[in-house]
Amino acid sequence: MILSEHEKAAILAELAPTGKLRFALNHGNAVLVNPGSTAHAPSGVSVDLAEAFAAALGVAGEFVHYSKAGDVSDSVAANDWDICFLAIDPLRAQDIAFTEPYVAIDGNFLVPAASPVREAPDIERLGLTVGVTRGSAYSLCLLRESRRATIKQYDSAAQVTAALVARDIDAMGGVRQAMQAVAAANTGYRIVEPPFMSILQAVGTRTGRPLAQSFAASFVREMKASGFVKEALERHGSGNLRVPASADV
Repeated sequence: MILSEHEKAAILAELAPTGKLRFALNHGNAVLVNPGSTAHAPSGVSVDLAEAFAAALGVAGEFVHYSKAGDVSDSVAANDWDICFLAIDPLRAQDIAFTEPYVAIDGNFLVPAASPVREAPDIERLGLTVGVTRGSAYSLCLLRESRRATIKQYDSAAQVTAALVARDIDAMGGVRQAMQAVAAANTGYRIVEPPFMSILQAVGTRTGRPLAQSFAASFVREMKASGFVKEALERHGSGNLRVPASADV
């Protein structure tokens, strides 16, 4: 992506008037930020994209760290970050302008092995109680779309897991990779197929910044077309995930 110095200056004046780009990292999503990553040495697809984004504008970048997606979206008004990596959701889109998605992640339910649930629609049909992490894209989706199922929100994935183990809930919902990790750490649980949603991850800027939004949109399209995103996913162990083609969105 080739920009003139005038174009870079105009984008940065709108996007990061301090001269430094602040990238929000969601450590709660293992696909975006590698498990075990620390604030001192973060790694993952979000980190790779952030570094490329800053390099394209010729400025330094810094990371602002969050434990879950809801904390990122809730901090928009605080002006603590300039660029985020979040799943597209209509509620979030009131304050965040999203690019097209650069990766699609499955949202799955996890249930006890003896659960009567055989496929995702059974959750709704049976009117079961599902635990989710507050503010996540899948919680927003389930709260919006569920009619018979009860959606119970918790402040962390660890709390949701504890509730499932204690049988306070019938199932938990989350990204497939997180559900696989819970199942691996706790015997007697299984992932329900098919996924109940496709979680479309995108780059986000605050609304009302047209130059920043246009640049971010072009950046994501180029990173997808060049193979950068796919290579980053493979490098960080998520090469099986789908990178939506621009024609698909």
